[in-house]
Amino acid sequence: MSEPMLLIAVDGPVATLTMNRPAKRNAMCDALLEEIEAFFAHPPTGVRVAILTGTAGHFCSGLDLSEHVARDAEGTMRHSRNWHRVMDLIQYGGLPVVSAMFGAVIGGGLEMAAATHVRIAEPSTIFQLPEGRRGIFVGGGASVRLGRILGADRMIEMMLTGRKYGADEGVALGLAHYAVAEGAALAMAQDLAAKIASNAPLSNYVMIQAISRIEDMAKADGLFTESLCAALTQTSPDAQEGLQAFLQKRSPAFR
Repeated sequence: MSEPMLLIAVDGPVATLTMNRPAKRNAMCDALLEEIEAFFAHPPTGVRVAILTGTAGHFCSGLDLSEHVARDAEGTMRHSRNWHRVMDLIQYGGLPVVSAMFGAVIGGGLEMAAATHVRIAEPSTIFQLPEGRRGIFVGGGASVRLGRILGADRMIEMMLTGRKYGADEGVALGLAHYAVAEGAALAMAQDLAAKIASNAPLSNYVMIQAISRIEDMAKADGLFTESLCAALTQTSPDAQEGLQAFLQKRSPAFR
């Protein structure tokens, strides 16, 4: 039997998801997308943080174009909308997600990374949106998520020219939050995931759910939503434990 397309390893509160299509540079096919969706729709009990990474030197080289060309206009639109649904599940499903990136982070792979909350890049990382050079357009959420990170002007230039960015440039642009040495992304992802998992679950959840949505709101609506989030978290048992731990000079023991 062939190996699974998505390898899942659970270590306490952290699950590591490894995209496993090495012959395709981990290009995304429907079957792989379905396995990613299944995990985020029903995470294993006790998992608080997920790490997303690739294998054989690449994170994800984007959509498997052998599938793309087989669809008509309606099929392509439905496929794009399904991507949007799964990317929303990654971003808003409730688990903080850390991307450990190297090699190709291209097209749909970059769209998926943009749906995660913490992104780490090794020197081999290549960020690219080559759709414009292939006569197509992004369909996995890049015009919204990456448009916000890069700004419309820079994203247009990136798509028109097929420009590639490396890890350090990616950090400067916001495509990654950390640049690390070759082979160090997964280790750092594990360290950060453990730190995030030790936070209060409710505050993690509210940060994931609220902050990007507040960005969409008018100023007054955003400030009101912030107050609701503050009220919800600051009156929780975990907030009481956090305050007591601070006063007693000890690490908090959140539920």
